[in-house]
Amino acid sequence: MGLLGGSFDPAHQGHLHITRMALQRFRLDRVWWLVSPGNPLKPQGPAPLGQRIDAARRLARDPRILVTGIEAGLGTRWTADTIAVLRARYPGVRFVWLMGSDNLIQFSRWDRWRGIAAQVPIGVIARPGSRTSARTSRAAHILGPHRLPEDQAGRLADRTPPAWVLVNVPMSDLSSSAIRHARLAAHRDGPAAGTTGAALPSLPAI
Repeated sequence: MGLLGGSFDPAHQGHLHITRMALQRFRLDRVWWLVSPGNPLKPQGPAPLGQRIDAARRLARDPRILVTGIEAGLGTRWTADTIAVLRARYPGVRFVWLMGSDNLIQFSRWDRWRGIAAQVPIGVIARPGSRTSARTSRAAHILGPHRLPEDQAGRLADRTPPAWVLVNVPMSDLSSSAIRHARLAAHRDGPAAGTTGAALPSLPAI
């Protein structure tokens, strides 16, 4: 079971791309999108949680993807705490934490990041412009002895943490920040073509 955390402000095709690559490369059954109440590393607050969850559910078309705001219900602010609670609540589930290589660069700034690596295997998906920096990051250096070869990515969920792997996949350069900037520009200049879509049925929340 993959866990992809973030503010999803907004959810976009890049999230779908990473998720589908993770399902394939790490041989996962499902991926949960953990829509966080807020990101402690970002100075500016995101859009309202319910709004972000609804938008993510409209985007998610794969039945293997479950969008949830469970962190708000659990009252957990930090990833280390969320993972600990999920592991206790679902003891039979083998969780894998997912992140883009851009997040691996700053992973050592996360609260109790070593504890995260000790709790669950970590699957890192290459993102444009960040592969080299990710490989040479502080977290990658410290966790280096626990890195799996890329050809063993499909066995990641079976490994006892700490264990992680960085996989190269077809690139998608979409980001939430770029989309927010585009939306601001659209509000100034008028609506952009092709930005609307039909609402999709919501997936059940956890």
